[in-house]
Amino acid sequence: MGRPVRRNNKKPRKGNTQREFKPRAELVTKIAYEEGITVSELAEKLNKNSSDIIKLLFMLGKMVTINTNLDDETIQLICMEYNVEVTKEEAVDADSLEDVDLDDPKDLLERSPIITIMGHVDHGKTSLLDAIRKTKVVDGEHGGITQHIGAYQVTVNGKKLTFLDTPGHEAFTSMRARGAKVTDIVIIVVAADDGVMPQTREAIDHAKAAEVPIIVAINKIDKPGANFEKIYNAMADLGLTPEEWGGEVMFCKLSAKTGEGIQNLLESILVVSEVQDLKANPNRMASGSVIEARLDKGRGPVATLLVQNGTLHAGDILVVGACFGKVRKMTDDRGREIKDAKPSMPVEIIGLNDVPVAGDIFKVFDNEKKARALADRRSQVKIDAERKGSSSVSLEELSKAIEDGNLQEINIIVKADVQGSAEAIKQALERIEVATVRINVIRSTVGAISESDIMLASASNAIVMGFNVRPDAVVRRKAEEEGIDIRLYNVIYDAVNEMESAMKGLLAPVYKEVVLGQASVRQLFRVTKVGTIAGCMVTDGKLVRDAKVRIIRDGTVVYTSKLGTLKRFQNDAKEVAAGYDCGLTIDGFNDIKENDVIEAFEDREVPQV
Repeated sequence: MGRPVRRNNKKPRKGNTQREFKPRAELVTKIAYEEGITVSELAEKLNKNSSDIIKLLFMLGKMVTINTNLDDETIQLICMEYNVEVTKEEAVDADSLEDVDLDDPKDLLERSPIITIMGHVDHGKTSLLDAIRKTKVVDGEHGGITQHIGAYQVTVNGKKLTFLDTPGHEAFTSMRARGAKVTDIVIIVVAADDGVMPQTREAIDHAKAAEVPIIVAINKIDKPGANFEKIYNAMADLGLTPEEWGGEVMFCKLSAKTGEGIQNLLESILVVSEVQDLKANPNRMASGSVIEARLDKGRGPVATLLVQNGTLHAGDILVVGACFGKVRKMTDDRGREIKDAKPSMPVEIIGLNDVPVAGDIFKVFDNEKKARALADRRSQVKIDAERKGSSSVSLEELSKAIEDGNLQEINIIVKADVQGSAEAIKQALERIEVATVRINVIRSTVGAISESDIMLASASNAIVMGFNVRPDAVVRRKAEEEGIDIRLYNVIYDAVNEMESAMKGLLAPVYKEVVLGQASVRQLFRVTKVGTIAGCMVTDGKLVRDAKVRIIRDGTVVYTSKLGTLKRFQNDAKEVAAGYDCGLTIDGFNDIKENDVIEAFEDREVPQV
């Protein structure tokens, strides 16, 4: 029997034996790149395999992977090897979402004016908006104070007007400043019976900084004590000269309560907006600003956006500050679901991956990958900036003071229902100045108080402050177990005032010396084992047992100690008033002379201011 013939001596190859066919790569002669390009990204631009570039760099003594970021010099060397001309492009600015594309004038159409209502607290800003909208916004607010920025749209004489209602309390200065940046017209509300107040001046400064027209609305003209001449003079001193005096600023007298003068104000707004000739291009991808943002338990991050250019559509991909998302649902200011929003329209959207900050810019992108990358880059820039900011404060300002024991810190975790409130509370708390005590807000976010907040508070010995939010039973139990103090508020004034009082309680007590009385030494008795007993007459005030005393001789203090004993005749006395005799001894001092003056005093703690 013959030997079997082996038809194939080769071992079968593992896996797929057929080579994948690759079309011949096109020859690249010119590329452009941005800062931070990786090996794999450069290989894609050059139509090369990443392994080829890794081998090339290995031959040049550089060990890299496909995810290694390449510097400019290395990129130049690689491109020289492949005879490719290379240029560097400036990367997209991670700090800005501002529009750089200029619209063609023929594409611009008329848009609604955006009006911001500003003024001092309780001068009737929200009531004025109520009168315009014929609704009752103010009824749902605690203490009649506007806590959030609201955006509303109304129709007047067939034309739409967009109103921003900003809070008047000084804690919202930064929010009010942002309101002025997105506005076309500012209405400064002044109460007729109250006049120009500090926050009225702040509002005027913001309006002037934004370089927008100002209309002064003198509210509460139905109240007694209205002094228009005083308001006109005060406004003129601030650079707002009334038209009646030959100036350029419209002054409208009205009553938000009775409705008198409201129509005149609206017509004045229309006149000013017509002069401005406000236009935008609705036929492009939308951009604008965040008016307010909050975390809704059922819907996730919710943002109120003001479209300033273009048209925002349901389903659009957008970057909002350092957040990214898709418009899942869009509603107007009355809660009706809509599919698109034109310029100057405020809308509420859901679909973002996080809660943006009020005042952030948003922009729509047609490329989801590009939008996500930009949001990630902006988020990283924000994180880096926060780290740098916190480390510089702790290293430069706090380290030495804490090391020396001269500075005490109160750590605070702030949770609020909306982003604007969280930010305003944080700023208001950090502005409190009480000697050597500092507030450190370690977290300021939107949403209900959670277990993670309690754990952070436990680790950092912090107080948790909730504003219009409440912890559930599980979180409350956790707080009790950890011994964490949870403070809940509805009005910012209360939070700031209570914290200021707590800070004053942490200060080292300050004492002030109070003189209780004086006595003149008339006789001396020396008793064995007791020492010198001074027979005295109390000449002023009173002497109190165990009080501190100083012995004054010829106007000079010769000794300071405290009373050893104080007696009236043979009995111990708690105190001896002016005009009475007494006998006393002084601790550690027997060299008392006749005619010495014994002055009693005590140190009393004085309240911190």
